[in-house]
Amino acid sequence: MVVHQLDRAQARRIAIHAQLLAAPRPTDLLTVVRQLTLVQIDPTAAVAPSADLVCWSRLGSSYQPAQLRQALERDRTLFEHQAMVRPMDDLGLYLAAMAAWPSQERQRAWLRGNDSFRRDVLDQLGGCGPLLSRDIPDTCSVPWPSSGWTNNRNVTQMLEFLGARGEVAIAGRQGRQRLWDVAERVYPPDTPVVPLEQALLLRNERRLRALGIARERAVVVPGEPADVGAAGDPAVVEGVPGVWRVDPAALGQPFTGRTALLSPFDRLVHDRVRLAELFEYEYVLEMYKPKASRRWGYFALPILHGDRLVGKVDATADRRHGLLTVHAIHEDVPFTPEVTRAVHDELHDLAAWLSLTVEGPR
Repeated sequence: MVVHQLDRAQARRIAIHAQLLAAPRPTDLLTVVRQLTLVQIDPTAAVAPSADLVCWSRLGSSYQPAQLRQALERDRTLFEHQAMVRPMDDLGLYLAAMAAWPSQERQRAWLRGNDSFRRDVLDQLGGCGPLLSRDIPDTCSVPWPSSGWTNNRNVTQMLEFLGARGEVAIAGRQGRQRLWDVAERVYPPDTPVVPLEQALLLRNERRLRALGIARERAVVVPGEPADVGAAGDPAVVEGVPGVWRVDPAALGQPFTGRTALLSPFDRLVHDRVRLAELFEYEYVLEMYKPKASRRWGYFALPILHGDRLVGKVDATADRRHGLLTVHAIHEDVPFTPEVTRAVHDELHDLAAWLSLTVEGPR
């Protein structure tokens, strides 16, 4: 098989194009999520919830959060599973893995010891669902032990486990709280189950199409993997050691860049190793650091311009005062007047989308 020869600019453009961050913008939410394969959910909303920021970065101000809620809760074209929004079309690729869960003996033992509790939860949801976790009685026989926040949160833990197993599903949200129901009322009952081995291969192919270029093997991280196995074609990137996998359909595509402000959880930047290798860009989400130790800000938004990541915006949405407060714009490289204008245009578009007014450095 031919090994494709790429320079860094070509690799970056493939990644940006695959993530729908080139011009022109996509025009509808379902197209975006199908291409990205997932949109991560995170409760932090210093500017806006991450899932909404990801969609806004692609669709612009035509996107409204109500569209995501409708797709999840009414149209059922998307589903939420383990803090990821995915296309319902892909559900069959996850059902076999759900059926095989859990692999860890500690989790299996807890489920065995709480089988009557499990049946109580399923009966409660079957008769009265969808329900919030606080509306479900705790009838556990063996409390869940943990040194963290899940200690003795038995209903929440059982719902998480049953969700991972595909026995219950998230039917919607009440504010930030999840509404749970039995899976057959959320997932299409006739969804074909793709056998696990085949499903993993297809998921690798889908992930590569969404990333454009990725490693065959990468560091194991919680949630969605960063690698793609043997999907696609081999490629080398000039100046970067090792072999990559590239989506062959992404090769030779025309590229027109644009400017975008990204969520810290955006898939373009989530793999920090790939980020450094292809974009030569350093980024750390600093909301877990003490304020005095932060370089860029609590929830700094990476700035994409053309085929480069050029800086970070430290901003906060002050909804009480109707302001998008821009604390700082960090330039990783000196901004040209064109870049400065483009970044300020995006900030004003972000503020208008949030129904806020920009306040901060000019």
